[in-house]
Amino acid sequence: MSPFDLPPDLRSRLRRLSLTPRAAAVLIGDGHHASRNRGGAMEFAQYRAYERGDDLRRIDWKLYSRSDRFFVRDAERESPVAIWVVLDASASMGQADVGKPAWTRFDAARRLTAAIIEVALNQADRFGVLVARAEGAMVLPPSSDSRHRDRIRLALGPLKPGGVPQWERDLKVLGERITPGDLVIFISDGFDETCVAAAERLAMSGRDVSFVQLLTGDERDFPFDRSLLFRDPESDAQLAGDGKSLRADFLAKFAEARAVLRARLEAKGARFVEHFSDRDPDQPIQDLSRPMARG
Repeated sequence: MSPFDLPPDLRSRLRRLSLTPRAAAVLIGDGHHASRNRGGAMEFAQYRAYERGDDLRRIDWKLYSRSDRFFVRDAERESPVAIWVVLDASASMGQADVGKPAWTRFDAARRLTAAIIEVALNQADRFGVLVARAEGAMVLPPSSDSRHRDRIRLALGPLKPGGVPQWERDLKVLGERITPGDLVIFISDGFDETCVAAAERLAMSGRDVSFVQLLTGDERDFPFDRSLLFRDPESDAQLAGDGKSLRADFLAKFAEARAVLRARLEAKGARFVEHFSDRDPDQPIQDLSRPMARG
């Protein structure tokens, strides 16, 4: 299954979620924000084919009577809010669980991106993507309709993770484009110090930043009981070891490292949530919608 094919039950759950800025100033007016909204009272924008999970009240029944097909009538006004997804395409994002080699961390990141876009469409906000790649950032500027979602799918579909992005360079590209009311969501394994530093710098500049650390199920559970050879895909460093004897120490140290990363980012004002490649993407979105804990 393509990372962009969201099952109907998942799309239904996503309709109950929202992503909103923490700045109270943009949370006024109609809808989720003083924003772009869709409905009959607004300026007509376009028809699009009905998709399972759409609000039945938005179906144009007159058009259905003429065409025998379901279409949704969209009307719109421009939103002051854009949701930016910053997608890590470094080599380590190609990691997969041993039992599921065809589904990588990068695949899970693209599925989460598709889910975030679905939420943005449901709440009528603009959405854009920046892919941090070794060869240079790919920027897909924000827009707010289903055609833009399709453009993003086409752009992300053939991408493969590889190399080490230049996060400082890409941060400059992103910093020039986002406005104070936008939401910025990093999706990364969090293993690159310069990626974490980029998220910190954006958060310290007053931007609304969230960081989703995406890990594999094997990293969460370490279900190995035989001799293994571990290899860093970016530095090519290797380490041999026995899985059973390493398990307890690995899980303890890995949990500690994740806790340190969480504390570090939250201290700079960024939200932090964990996501695992073998889980559905609605849970991290739900976690992002909760108020930040206060220490």
